[in-house]
Amino acid sequence: MKKSILVLTALAGLMLASCQSFKKGDGGLEYKFFEDKGGDKAVGGDVLAMDIVVKTDRDSLLASTYDLGLPQIAPVIPDSLVQGGYPGDNNTILKMLGEGDSATFKLDLDTMAARTGQPKPDFADKYIQFTIKVKKLFKKGNLTDSVLFEQVNKYYLAEMEGLKKSEEAKIAKYVEKNKLQPKKTATGLQYVIKEEGTGANPVVGDTVVINYTGGLTNDKIFDTSLQAVAQKEKIFHPMKQYEPLRVRVGHTPVIPGWTEGLQLLKKGGKATLIIPSSLGYGERQQSNLIPPYAPLVFDVEVIDIIPGPKGDTPQVLPPTGSPVTAPTN
Repeated sequence: MKKSILVLTALAGLMLASCQSFKKGDGGLEYKFFEDKGGDKAVGGDVLAMDIVVKTDRDSLLASTYDLGLPQIAPVIPDSLVQGGYPGDNNTILKMLGEGDSATFKLDLDTMAARTGQPKPDFADKYIQFTIKVKKLFKKGNLTDSVLFEQVNKYYLAEMEGLKKSEEAKIAKYVEKNKLQPKKTATGLQYVIKEEGTGANPVVGDTVVINYTGGLTNDKIFDTSLQAVAQKEKIFHPMKQYEPLRVRVGHTPVIPGWTEGLQLLKKGGKATLIIPSSLGYGERQQSNLIPPYAPLVFDVEVIDIIPGPKGDTPQVLPPTGSPVTAPTN
């Protein structure tokens, strides 16, 4: 009962905060605090580590650190070094925040265009909205730049290590949620054959023609060769050609998980590949879509396999491995 009361109280607090009206600030800036810890606010030279969601007034999501699992590191620029700044800009927002604070800000686009001379973006009408939760405030004070950087870097590396340690749990949760029984190769690649296909498996030098959809274990789709899927997942790009991809095994520079995984499939075969970061992008972040140490999930369909020359020597050495562990219940 006590736990239920606490939960209801917390929910009531969040609902009350969400109902509060926005306050007016300089330069057309509007803001609403959900939590103000009352501590020191950031000043020029400080650095903030924060979770942030960026949306347009058309309710389109532009970016979210929650998708990456890593906070954004944001330096607060001293007034003497600001070029093209104005009251109500991004730097103004940062100076309103302290450690533990959370708030939503609406950056006025008309003011931005008038003060900077830059045109308004075509993906928004009146404002861009930032919802921010400050995880850590690094105070510059009398610290040298190198000492401050060392503190920030140590914090960020610890956050990265947390992502690395959580990878196996993410994969296990995905497998359990989707009731999969994948096979696992010696390299750590997991796969589920949904349709067996016919003929021989491709080898180094063969060209495999595939349709694919790639995502994270949180079901966030980041790429596909299928236009209908791209439009459904709101990742459609008008400049991209949505058509089957051709991968020459051992030659086309793809992630190792693909080089290995494609050799497990036959023409007409369909499979789900669960690729650990060691066979993906490792510690490298890929734009705002794929975080460091991210396990990847690809649904793949082999449209065709075009034999390559016999005795072909790979330019990209593919990892190989047959299943070494049986499916677990």
